[in-house]
Amino acid sequence: MASNVNIEFRKLFINNEWVDSKSGKTFPVINPSTGESVADIQEADEADVNQAVQAAKKAFERKSTWTQMNASQRGELLIRLAHLIKDNVSIITELNTIDSGKPLTASIGEVLQGVSLLTYYAGLADKINGQTLLSDGPVFSYTRREPIGVCGLIVPWNFPISILCMKIGPALAAGCTLVIKPAEQTPLASLFIASLFKKAEFPAGVVNMVPGYGPTAGAAISNHMDIAKVSFTGSTEVGKLILKASADSNLKKVSLELGGKSPNIIFADADLDYAVEMAHQSIMYHSGQICCAGSRTYVHEDIYEEFVKRSVERAKKRVVGDGFDKKSESGPQVDEDSLKKILDLIESGKKEGAKLHCGGKRMDRSGYFVEPTVFSDVNENMRIGREEIFGPVQSIFKFKTIDEVIEKANNTHYGLAACVFTKDLETSLTVAHAIKAGTIWVNCVNYFSPQQPFGGYKQSGIGRELLVYNKILRLSLLYSLQIKTCKIILYCLTYSMKFCVYEMI
Repeated sequence: MASNVNIEFRKLFINNEWVDSKSGKTFPVINPSTGESVADIQEADEADVNQAVQAAKKAFERKSTWTQMNASQRGELLIRLAHLIKDNVSIITELNTIDSGKPLTASIGEVLQGVSLLTYYAGLADKINGQTLLSDGPVFSYTRREPIGVCGLIVPWNFPISILCMKIGPALAAGCTLVIKPAEQTPLASLFIASLFKKAEFPAGVVNMVPGYGPTAGAAISNHMDIAKVSFTGSTEVGKLILKASADSNLKKVSLELGGKSPNIIFADADLDYAVEMAHQSIMYHSGQICCAGSRTYVHEDIYEEFVKRSVERAKKRVVGDGFDKKSESGPQVDEDSLKKILDLIESGKKEGAKLHCGGKRMDRSGYFVEPTVFSDVNENMRIGREEIFGPVQSIFKFKTIDEVIEKANNTHYGLAACVFTKDLETSLTVAHAIKAGTIWVNCVNYFSPQQPFGGYKQSGIGRELLVYNKILRLSLLYSLQIKTCKIILYCLTYSMKFCVYEMI
């Protein structure tokens, strides 16, 4: 099956105009379901980023249309943008599936989540308040929250629409101007959304989009002296480069949402059928290409063998195929490099003594498809037990006591998320409070909402997404703000919740 959608936007979007890259270079967009090129996109590099930054900088000048705009008017523009995205949901959904290979049902959920995020932050635009402070002496002191300036937003390929909206919503609500680099693997839907900023009547220069590669366009954003803040979602390795670039340039603020190796802990009293399905979805959804995926499944010894048996049965039934096939539960890996990395890690698991129950191979068809794979008898010394695979590979560990599993779950450089399945309130809260991770799901997985902050501990990142004050505001006059590390715990109150990453839509 295929899409008939027209790929209209292939250039850079700077100062509300579509322009060619200064070098004239282009790069191909590959459909991961077929391995074939579907479009050539203008490739931004340092010169183009500089042009975009200058446009954003001009739009942020003291007497510009944007900076003189009322906060409620900024909110109205965001609402207008949200409505335009919703009006074009079919086109954006198909472009997203062409880009990433994910099934249409997942793509439409992602686009609608983006609408939800923009709507939420539109409502916050006129609610950014300072404080009046008591002071010694004959003075009147107060705080004023101000936009930080030009923000560089570097968006990943796995959720290019929802994370784009997650970043632009709070930044625009606060009055910042933006230079956005979509991932080179998935620029099509983002470029279509760029066209909607002009239709929504955002002033020229407020939003600019420069598709290109990380070592060129991404590095230019990270090193630019006129960018005050970078928000990046992606790998830990690249996050470290961005943090170093901040130190070497202008000490720009950074938000980094990075890799993960999240534990998924199943206690003996859990509803077994429900826990098996949730654990399956937490690692197999979007072919495992989720930073917070439950990639380390810890199962109590009393139910271990039965859990493995049922997990293997479920993995064998999973339908993997083209995103435009309504039967597909998940699609391909995003590109050939990702495919090769996953297959290499699978081979390492077999060589290091893990027991392969199913999958483990590239599917015999065009595109970058990997069979749903299940290993048991995994330990933390194996590569599949400690490295982020970013593929449909379920690694199942055994544990005996609560103290043992807490120690094992925390024995990682990452700390993005964790899942706990148990009917015991004391057990769930003990584990949730002890795990060093930014989000803890109890009896549910991968549940997100615009009202909830998201981010990690340790090498899973710095800062939190969806926190408007932490993300893009600074405090002036007599006051400074320190944001402490934040953990959010989501407790599912019923076992009737059907799985969907974007079920709240």
